[in-house]
Amino acid sequence: QVQLVESGGGYVQPGESLRLSCATSRTIFSIYAMGWYRQAPGKQRELVARITNTGSTNYADSVKGRFTISRDNAKNTVYLQMNGLKPEDTADYYCNAHRVAMAREYNYWGQGTQVTVSS
Repeated sequence: QVQLVESGGGYVQPGESLRLSCATSRTIFSIYAMGWYRQAPGKQRELVARITNTGSTNYADSVKGRFTISRDNAKNTVYLQMNGLKPEDTADYYCNAHRVAMAREYNYWGQGTQVTVSS
């Protein structure tokens, strides 16, 4: 069973920073692209940032220049460094592992961690 274990959410004021972590197994980490999605109340889940197993990254326009996704291959962990947080960043954040192989798509999700940005 694939497990994605997230940590690092919390309550911060606008302009502050948080770092989210997501740990998984070496097997998953080595061959899956890892990403962070978020879902605010009443909204659809959206991609925040994604990093492939070779290190290529992409970001939602709304977080470019403020958020950085990275991966530590020794710890099988992906991070989302969030700087300059805004109230509109408030959401549940979910770690994702994604792979397409042999025309089949594999998607795994973490349990979610809450981020609240408010003054």
